Amino acid sequence: MKSTYPARIEKDNNGLYFVQFINFDEAITDGETLEEALFNAQEVLTLTVESRLEENLDLPLPSQTGEKEEDNIYFVAPDARVQAALLVHHARGNRSIAELARALGTSWPAAKRLEDPRNSPTLKILDKAAATLGKKLVLSFE
Repeated sequence: MKSTYPARIEKDNNGLYFVQFINFDEAITDGETLEEALFNAQEVLTLTVESRLEENLDLPLPSQTGEKEEDNIYFVAPDARVQAALLVHHARGNRSIAELARALGTSWPAAKRLEDPRNSPTLKILDKAAATLGKKLVLSFE
C-alpha cells in the first residue's frame, strides 16, 4: 500500500497556491510558490494523520482520484515516522493489537508503539511486523 494522498493544488487570484487534500477535509494549506505549497502540504498531512492516529479516528486509504495525472493533483506522503504507523495501522486491519503482539511474540505496549506516530521503529521490527501481517516491507527513495 502506498501512503501518498492526493491533494488538489490551485493558484488563487492572489497568486497563492491553495492546497486541499481529497481524503481529509481539515487538511488545507497554501504557499507562495508550488514548492512551498508542497512542503506545507507534507507538514499538514503529517499533522492530520498523526492526530487521527492518536485520537483513534477514521483513517481513509488514499483515494485513487487524480490517478490520471491531472495537472492540479499531486500525491503527497507524510513524514517517515507517520508513514510507518499508518502502514502498520492499515495492514493490521481488523486484528487487535493483542493479536498482533501475540503474533510478533512481544508485549501489547510494544505492538501498540508500532502505530504510534511519535515512535520510530527499526527496519528489523517493521520487516517482522510486515511478515506477521502477511505483507512485504518495501522501501523507496522518491
